[in-house]
Amino acid sequence: MTTRRILGVDPGLRITGYGVIDVGAGGCRLVEGGVLQPRADLPLEQRLAQLHAAMVEVVVATRPDCMVVEELWTSYKNPTTAVLMGHARGVIALAAGAHGVTMEHLAHSLVKRALAGSGAAPKAQVSGMVVQLLGLRGAPQPPDVADALALAIAFANIDAQRTRFGQAGIVLRRPRPRTRATR
Repeated sequence: MTTRRILGVDPGLRITGYGVIDVGAGGCRLVEGGVLQPRADLPLEQRLAQLHAAMVEVVVATRPDCMVVEELWTSYKNPTTAVLMGHARGVIALAAGAHGVTMEHLAHSLVKRALAGSGAAPKAQVSGMVVQLLGLRGAPQPPDVADALALAIAFANIDAQRTRFGQAGIVLRRPRPRTRATR
């Protein structure tokens, strides 16, 4: 089995967590993790430019085979949050696309289910699985880093399962994003 490098990204305009893992026959190995923090006092377009530049630095420095980002989710009570998160995800996607890195998307409930066995698992349980699976002494801080690493690990597991099914001649379709009817 060849080693595959996966960059997990937990997007945000204030704090974007990222985590890079190598996945091979021996399991997952932490390469690096951290946060990107655009200056909060700047106008939106300048914060987005800072986020993009910082994500490009991470992509260039770590050379991932793919990037996995949490799917956008928000309640209908907070449409402005969804739009702002969409902006952050957009510049992150641009950094990936401009450097030839494929981008995958996972729902937070799927990440929880893949690591902790339940889509409703608390963050502490998911973070605990990150610690265990990567052989860390403690949970990565801030929590955005643990979330990004959870994304990378979950995708590695899901992708490996898809590969095994494919080798058996079974084709798994990627789930289509769920949409809700508007009122």
